[in-house]
Amino acid sequence: MTGAAERDAERLDYARGAIEHAYAQGWTDGLPIVPVTADMVTEFLATTPRAGEEIIAEAAHLGTRCTVEQAAVNAGMAGCRPEYFPVVLAAWDALMNQRIVTGGGWQSTSGPAPWLIVNGPIRAELGINCGAGVLGPGYRANATIARAVGLIVRNVLGIRPGELEQATQGIPGRWSLCVGENEEESPWDPLSVELGARPGTDAISAMLLRTCEFVDNRHTRDAEEVLWDICDTVMRTGAAIGPFSSAGLVLCVEHAQQLAEAGFGKSEVQRWLSAHAVRGHEDLRRAGKSLDDSDASNVDENGLRLLPDPAQIPIVVAGARNAAMSMVVRPFGFGGWSRTTHPILRSSSMPAKPDPGGVR
Repeated sequence: MTGAAERDAERLDYARGAIEHAYAQGWTDGLPIVPVTADMVTEFLATTPRAGEEIIAEAAHLGTRCTVEQAAVNAGMAGCRPEYFPVVLAAWDALMNQRIVTGGGWQSTSGPAPWLIVNGPIRAELGINCGAGVLGPGYRANATIARAVGLIVRNVLGIRPGELEQATQGIPGRWSLCVGENEEESPWDPLSVELGARPGTDAISAMLLRTCEFVDNRHTRDAEEVLWDICDTVMRTGAAIGPFSSAGLVLCVEHAQQLAEAGFGKSEVQRWLSAHAVRGHEDLRRAGKSLDDSDASNVDENGLRLLPDPAQIPIVVAGARNAAMSMVVRPFGFGGWSRTTHPILRSSSMPAKPDPGGVR
């Protein structure tokens, strides 16, 4: 073996040892982590104007908090490139604005997942997937930005499965639900603009989700028939917890454009679902969820109106134009999500490196 080959072998042995050490310390989420050096942390901190000691996340009831510098360490471990780091920080700004997050949602028995929605030109610059397979694997930015959130919850806030985290089963995508909105093919304003950001602003919105459920409808050109198909998934009894439920939509391009062509804007879709997602008392009784004695405002003689507040139904257009298939998602928390979007702040001294793949 040559001297160069020996040095390469030593480096690989060192990296493997560092990875195994991380496993032994309980720092991983089950997958190998990237060993992080002080120089890497410096690179990450150079991408943001925020001070290393600034607090960006906390679990007040546990007395734990995360600084920008600690977030940089975990973002590096997650496999992020330095230029992804401002998105990780903005994701925490968005998450900490959710009452369910600050109220202990990470420890729920339902094992909710953070859902991150990225808008603006930064999607192309970082190669954030907005199209085919947007909720699946295969894209470094989507996967590692979301994974960084999970490692911070685990390693800094101290919430680990079977210990402080009490998920009964959890969901497979718990730390990988970061998507770019398909603004280029959406017929409507992007979520960030709907929530008050100026067009073209790099921004992120976030909430916790309980699950994702697909709606496959390539059978009709009637927009209201598509809405009825979506509504059937929205109003299943398993999603009702007492007089409460929640739903949001990740619409494919075909469904979004079909609805828009029929005169539906986002607000019209939200109001339609709120009015029609009603489950009758007999159905609820049969599932052991009788609300006969409830005086909640969304329960009447017709049954349970599962989505009483139309504004609390987030709608995002994402995915490929290859099959008319959309997703119903289940935001977690009875108080609703904050309906806020948060700017992604980058250091002017370190512009993002364009990803040759662009928006996907």
